[in-house]
Amino acid sequence: SGAGAGRRGDARAGLQLPAGRRAESARRGRRALGALEASEASEASEASEALAALADAKLCVGAGPLSAGGRAASVAAAPPRARSVLVKFIIGARGCGVPVEDREDPYSCRLLNITNPVLNQEIEAFGLPEETPAEDREDRVVSVSFRVLYPIVITSLGVFYDAGEAGFQRNITVRLYQAEQEEALLSARFSPPSCGVQVNRLWYKPVEQFILPESFEGVIVWESQDLHGLVSKNLHTVTVNDGGGVLRVNTAGEGSLPHEFLEGVEGVAGGFIYTIQDGDALLRNLHTRPERFLRHVAGLREEDALLRAESAAYDDIVFVDIVDTYRNVPAKLLNFYRWTVRTASFDLLLKTDDDCYVDLEAAFNRIARKDLRRPNLWWGNFRLNWAVDRTGKWQELEYPSPAYPAFACGSGYVISRDIVQWLAGNAERLKTYQGEDVSMGIWMAALGPKRFQDSLWLCEKTCEPGMLSSPQYSPRELAELWRLKESCGDPCRCGAG
Repeated sequence: SGAGAGRRGDARAGLQLPAGRRAESARRGRRALGALEASEASEASEASEALAALADAKLCVGAGPLSAGGRAASVAAAPPRARSVLVKFIIGARGCGVPVEDREDPYSCRLLNITNPVLNQEIEAFGLPEETPAEDREDRVVSVSFRVLYPIVITSLGVFYDAGEAGFQRNITVRLYQAEQEEALLSARFSPPSCGVQVNRLWYKPVEQFILPESFEGVIVWESQDLHGLVSKNLHTVTVNDGGGVLRVNTAGEGSLPHEFLEGVEGVAGGFIYTIQDGDALLRNLHTRPERFLRHVAGLREEDALLRAESAAYDDIVFVDIVDTYRNVPAKLLNFYRWTVRTASFDLLLKTDDDCYVDLEAAFNRIARKDLRRPNLWWGNFRLNWAVDRTGKWQELEYPSPAYPAFACGSGYVISRDIVQWLAGNAERLKTYQGEDVSMGIWMAALGPKRFQDSLWLCEKTCEPGMLSSPQYSPRELAELWRLKESCGDPCRCGAG
């Protein structure tokens, strides 16, 4: 989405980006990071004069992305001091070439690759090749996780059986959970007197039928009620039928740590039968995909032309070599730091989001009062013991701990130049995680900066006198905040009440 702060000709008591300009690119899903850099070498302009520092610190500000709604960041002006601040937006050089409707999720650029879906019939999710025997292992609990990419209905749960046994001689419970939930959605119990129906090399029992929606994260757990283990197989040795691409089985891979929500050993001790929900709608969607791609590519060309024209007219954009998606925001941040170190002279860097109100005058005043122009500084409003989400928009499967290290809210924080230099110098080796704010926390855990806690960097959409930043505003709401700020000096309200 668009990030905005300060155009030439827009600077008065406050700066805000006209919604129409940034929204031209934002409504098509492009996300921007902006930079305000205080450099004696920067060109003089109305915007840079209006954003001059009260403190004698050179400040670089990055306005980062959160949404794709045409939102624009706004920053307060400080008394003029020529050539102090230069406005830059950092934007991915390429938009995602896949329409949102055709992605696995709206946060990445991964194509939802459904081809030849198996419609109007039941599908066995797992099977054993004829030459592959199931093994009687020591494991009494085995589980596997999967992700639904198009709605399905599970009709039966099943278990492998031991071909060497006369009949079914085991007591096994199979449960389906939604990831991170403790209560099972579906369950089936298998025993010698009640073993279900044999299909191919599995025993199945019917279960209550629920539609599992797109993006559903499921875990199937097989648990032996006997002293001996389950008949089970490694995931890599079973046949997976994904119905043409409507689901994906997750595996941590050999030697990797298992996902937190798995129970027991990762593997397969049976299977499930499912059907694809509303196959006609799926066929219609696939039939119209080529037309959507053509429209989307045309939109990207138009967007690129608008961005290039704006960059040529205002010299306010830096394009970084990255595909512009939400999942790539941490990598975009590292690219931003590398660009900043190469091109800017500054002491402190302020990162914010594109939907934020930011009062630079208050920030500069606070820098002077608190003597924050110092090395190894991280100034922000920190979240502590923040739980790691294993599902949803903020899903993180590769950070194994249950909680993140302390991290500053992304609506606004400041780091010193030496930290920026360290991040830029190690950008090629730093692993990116699901969000730029939590990624910063993980990266900084190795560096040990001096944290300066300040609750005036608001984490939620609230308005408080003296706030340094506040997130999640639309362009119209930002305009109203600045109208109040200009009228009476308080963005929250003017006059009594």
